Amino acid sequence: MPRQPPAEPASERELADLPLSTLRGIGPKLAEKLARLQLHSVQDLLFHLPLRYQDRSRIAPLGELRHGDERLVEGEVQHAEVVIRKRRALLVRIADGSGELTLRFFYFSRVLRETCVAGALLRCFGEARNGPTGMEMVHPECQPTEAGAAPPEARLTPVYPVTEGLQQPSLRRLSEQALALLAEGAGPRDWLPAGLPGSAALPGLREALLTVHQPPRDADAAALCNGRHPAVQRLAFEELLAHRLGLLRLRGRAQAHRAPQLAGDGELFARLLAALPFEATGAQRRVIAEIGTDLRRERPMLRLVQGDVGAGKTLVAAAAAAQTVEAGWQVALMAPTELLAEQHWRNFSAWFEPLGVGVRWLSGRLPARRRAALLEEIDSAAAQIVVGTHALFQADVAFARLGLAIVDEQHRFGVHQRLALTARGGDAAPRPHQLTMTATPIPRTLAMTAYADLDLSVIDELPPGRQPVTTVALAAERRAEVIERIAAALAERRRVYWVCTLVEDSESLDAQAATETAAELAEAIPAARVGLVHGRLKAAEKDRVMAAFAAGELDLLVATTVIEVGVDVPDASLMIIENAERLGLAQLHQLRGRVGRGSERSACVLLYRKPLSQRARERLRILRESNDGFAIAQKDLQIRGAGELLGTRQTGLVSFRIAELSRDADLLNAVQTAADALLGAHAEAVEPLIARWLGEESEDYSRV
Repeated sequence: MPRQPPAEPASERELADLPLSTLRGIGPKLAEKLARLQLHSVQDLLFHLPLRYQDRSRIAPLGELRHGDERLVEGEVQHAEVVIRKRRALLVRIADGSGELTLRFFYFSRVLRETCVAGALLRCFGEARNGPTGMEMVHPECQPTEAGAAPPEARLTPVYPVTEGLQQPSLRRLSEQALALLAEGAGPRDWLPAGLPGSAALPGLREALLTVHQPPRDADAAALCNGRHPAVQRLAFEELLAHRLGLLRLRGRAQAHRAPQLAGDGELFARLLAALPFEATGAQRRVIAEIGTDLRRERPMLRLVQGDVGAGKTLVAAAAAAQTVEAGWQVALMAPTELLAEQHWRNFSAWFEPLGVGVRWLSGRLPARRRAALLEEIDSAAAQIVVGTHALFQADVAFARLGLAIVDEQHRFGVHQRLALTARGGDAAPRPHQLTMTATPIPRTLAMTAYADLDLSVIDELPPGRQPVTTVALAAERRAEVIERIAAALAERRRVYWVCTLVEDSESLDAQAATETAAELAEAIPAARVGLVHGRLKAAEKDRVMAAFAAGELDLLVATTVIEVGVDVPDASLMIIENAERLGLAQLHQLRGRVGRGSERSACVLLYRKPLSQRARERLRILRESNDGFAIAQKDLQIRGAGELLGTRQTGLVSFRIAELSRDADLLNAVQTAADALLGAHAEAVEPLIARWLGEESEDYSRV
């Protein structure tokens, strides 16, 4: 039904401020269990939605039960006995005239045994299944009843997410107390004004909460469970709206600062481009122009550049750096790993040093004296471009004139980390422009929500000459054939990766697997020059091996997933990924992107172990059929969800309680319009909505 104008309760934050300990039956131990579910206030309890529902509103005839049915039944006890076979059990036979049912209890009390006597009438709820003597229920909920007793419940019964030691009946009783307060009008306040775009056809907040917790027995339980019911959509809409408002607030506060206007004539980048053996693509030039316009403005640029593997984001970053240096300001380029940071340093050094631009690498491994000297160069602006990892925003790093912060593979950094570089000079100093980049294509629906604080540029064109990678999936039993294929490739002077993965998250085990594989391949192909890279190698040794492989001194590189990002060896044209069924689509696509970077036809072999799960089979099928990173990312979003795709801990604001981006994509356009409407005409609703859905996170983000 259409939403009514919101009521005006006496205290709009009453339930948010009311601790759970004020409800009946909550002591310290129960409060501790509830805290594990992030339930601290009465309002938290209201937004803790059921996973599914049980229909206890009708009594099902015993004769109609089928295997797998979860039903409420009623019958007279015909016979009860304790039997001792493989396990001691209480067996109770009940009948209702339409059929019979066996109740089986492996754990039972004296009270239950005394209740289940011949002639007693029982009302039970459980899942029916095929048993040795017909239909049975194992450990159903049972209670004695009488003929003509009170009818079953009038509503569907919620089943909530719980934790160890917390039972459904306890959580239901607490939710009922919270819902009673809600029904009495004690908040939470509905902050969405009547007529807000996208919400007109959705129920009000109080109605939505009552419906999801206490749906009538004729409600569409399937729609409630899969999130398509209007009541769930109302809550998802508000949560998505709050997250967008939080990011827009973040953007607004960042852009309230003054930024240096980085105007130049483009001569430096033109000289750089003229020295390169390739030309920029049309997509690169378009994105470079978008960035150039931003850099000339007096407000900080906040732009995300997306591009598939090998799309040429580094050249785009170099163009932005050239414009910044040309204007007399410094550039900081931050990467998530030393391996990737060093590659950026090598590329930028090769491009800029011949043009007289100083490029420095700030590594955590620098000796103290060398580090001190570099910090002086940064502080004096002698270091014009500085490349590094998170070491760039340590307290002792002070840029004299930081004009541009470039963050690569930005999804590996949190919001605070990617903004830390821009807040080093205090409120009075100009804020540097910020360019963030990712080689992990992000579906538009996800980017609209997770990065609402950023403008988006997409490099949707690969450089000419790039060959699509042919991908095949083979069972591990064909490993010997794969090794023969490697030997043939090496005979043709091609270079090969072999990537080892394990299901355990252990550098030690990964290193062991890679070491054993390297030894096996060296023995099977004696002529091969085999290198080994894994996470337990010292950084200097890792870099030495990678450099040798890039220079053609090694033929075959055995590695863990440490090479997922940042390794650029154009001559490598064959990749083997072992245990590919254990990796997600995005990671598999990133690894595959290490080949096909030159003009040679390239191939990727996905070795898998049987049996394959349905999800793993689907992932491998998608990789075989597509080289389009954006299409793959969309599939990955559908399979894994936004939190896993981006990494919930890194993104912060994409950790949703109710909304699911893959399911609720159709709400996002309306969410955008609604956010603009609230900011324009209902600013008083913005902060309360952010606080309701982001909680403590809203406090953190307000301080950025």
